[in-house]
Amino acid sequence: MAQNLPLKGIRIIAVEQYGAGPYGTQLLADLGAEVIKIENPLTGGDVSRFVSPHLIGEKDSQFFQTFNRNKKSISLDLKSKEGRAAFEALVKTADAVSNNLRGDLPEKLKIDYAALKSVNPKIVCAHLSAYGRGNSREAWPGYDYLMQAEAGFCSVTGEPDGPPVRFGLSMVDFMTGSMFATGLVSAVFGAHRSGEGSDIDVSLFDTALHQLSYPATWYLNSGDITTRQPRGAHPAIVPSQLMEAGDGWIMFCCQTQKFWERLCECLGKTEWVSDPRFVKVEDRRANRDIVQEEVERVLKTNTVSYWMEKFGGYVPAAPVYDIQQALENDYVHEVEMVYEDRHDDMPGQKIKLLSSPYKFNGERLKGGISPELGADTQVLVK
Repeated sequence: MAQNLPLKGIRIIAVEQYGAGPYGTQLLADLGAEVIKIENPLTGGDVSRFVSPHLIGEKDSQFFQTFNRNKKSISLDLKSKEGRAAFEALVKTADAVSNNLRGDLPEKLKIDYAALKSVNPKIVCAHLSAYGRGNSREAWPGYDYLMQAEAGFCSVTGEPDGPPVRFGLSMVDFMTGSMFATGLVSAVFGAHRSGEGSDIDVSLFDTALHQLSYPATWYLNSGDITTRQPRGAHPAIVPSQLMEAGDGWIMFCCQTQKFWERLCECLGKTEWVSDPRFVKVEDRRANRDIVQEEVERVLKTNTVSYWMEKFGGYVPAAPVYDIQQALENDYVHEVEMVYEDRHDDMPGQKIKLLSSPYKFNGERLKGGISPELGADTQVLVK
């Protein structure tokens, strides 16, 4: 399959480290792009090689392996004369130069389009930073959790009577990485058409704010401030929330009237369909607490597995799993979302990783590990 992947022949020079940028370029590597990761030998390479726990040898970690599979690595000091010359030689052969540095650094390191267009007029310079470039915060450091706080995510997460809560995962990093990958590929497509490269920017803050989506529209146009609802409930649709069964929790998403009626059927409460308190979504929203109380009264009479046998494929519902349960779910293995591969520093065992979310021509994109520091320097640096 590797010979037929859609981004085969696209070369990306990646000045990156840690999470969001490497996540985005790994998506492109999954799809066949040649991603050449530049790592500074003076600092030991990407800092994520040393993120504990779960280190692998002296210059690798399970964290690094999460974000860098199927890439190449070269050791290069961009601030040295020799390193700069080698970098520009690579730029001549590349489609894009990506980075996830602080917003003021691409210009200083001369890895923006203004600095590189004389080397390669078609080069795309893709920038991912905390707050973007060319504004009052371009030199600010920034991380996912800070964006969740300032963009309002924490204010709508958690229980109404509890403190603000961040997501349990770094979803702003992952979404920004995805935006980054989309923007980079789009700009490369445009450069191939026009013959002229460009700068393209995404930032953690802009992406986080963009993800406010319809609550932002509601506020901007109607002054409606979305607040936290009990049980992680949807602000408008009921029931679309966590509910407690006899031995655990179930998440429901009855986003249409049809699914509310099916839920009533499965619970043996068809009379609720015509109950004036529950007839329309507006009625259920006005009686949110009563809906939860009545549904849970029935759910608690049996187990999560019992109810999921009834709901599966008929009512939009899912059991609430911990990470172990999520990864050992039979469905995960059915769709091949976990794979294992050989790693020289893990003798006697193979490293297990999550597969790519992409399927190409019906086949899951999976396999590959992250490169050793500087593994491709001799081949790629002339």
